[in-house]
Amino acid sequence: MTTVDTPASAPPAAADADGRSGTGDRPPRREWGVVNVFSHGFLLIWALLTTLPLLWVVVSSFKSDGEILAEPWGLPGALRFENWARAWTEAQIGRYFLNSGIVVAGSLTVTMIFGAAAAYVFARFEFRSRQFFYYLFVGGMMFPVFLALVPLFFVVRNVGLFNSWTGLILVYAAYSLPFTVFFLSAFFRTLPTSVAEAALIDGCGHFRLFFRVMLPMAKPGLVSVGIFNFLSQWNQFILPQVLMQGDESKWVLAQGLAALAVSQGYQGDFSGLFAGLTLGMLPVLAVYVLFQRQIQSGLTAGQLK
Repeated sequence: MTTVDTPASAPPAAADADGRSGTGDRPPRREWGVVNVFSHGFLLIWALLTTLPLLWVVVSSFKSDGEILAEPWGLPGALRFENWARAWTEAQIGRYFLNSGIVVAGSLTVTMIFGAAAAYVFARFEFRSRQFFYYLFVGGMMFPVFLALVPLFFVVRNVGLFNSWTGLILVYAAYSLPFTVFFLSAFFRTLPTSVAEAALIDGCGHFRLFFRVMLPMAKPGLVSVGIFNFLSQWNQFILPQVLMQGDESKWVLAQGLAALAVSQGYQGDFSGLFAGLTLGMLPVLAVYVLFQRQIQSGLTAGQLK
């Protein structure tokens, strides 16, 4: 009768160069080098520098003027929502808020429609001087708005759009188009061409192909660039300050907050000023919190084939 020799024990798995076992029972140990410590420390400092001023403004909006002057870094004794109500009504923040919503909604619609159409043409069609016109669009990203304020003022005034929401909407859209075209053209190039070819074979025209096939496929990129444009246009100050003068009923939120800061600085109503600033920040914070995943997915989806 023959016997089979069985090993008493399996040899230990060889360790790799970092001293970790190759059995795969435990996840690899995370190494904290000098670069990682420095990068994480820098991000932590940046987060504190960004978050603490926002929290200070929000907390101060619930204080009284005496508490703001006596204990600027302390907590409020009570939540005084009347500061917000006073800023919304007496300081006309509600009217400026509505004006900004109208202007940004119009400019964002114009920007997304024309920007997506131009980006689709640059990404999917071959024609003469395509590269020239594409780089002409992209070159607008390098042109600072301050250099165009004086000629822009005269152009808008000469065409009869000065001190009007229509003129402001068109200017907002014009300055948002270069980034929109640059972002979406790279995104449209990553979309599969087989779907578009199949739609054309089935009798779908280019107009229907763009609106019914390509735009739904480019939804992550559209959402991402739309959010970026919303944040940029909502926070715009220099353009409305130059193009919207005189008629306070048409001012946008940035102009209203600047006027509130000047007037309340002389009157001493600091609680109303902080409440107005908090109301102006709420849409931006809400958009970022609600759509942060869409921003990340859109940025990564445009880089993958």
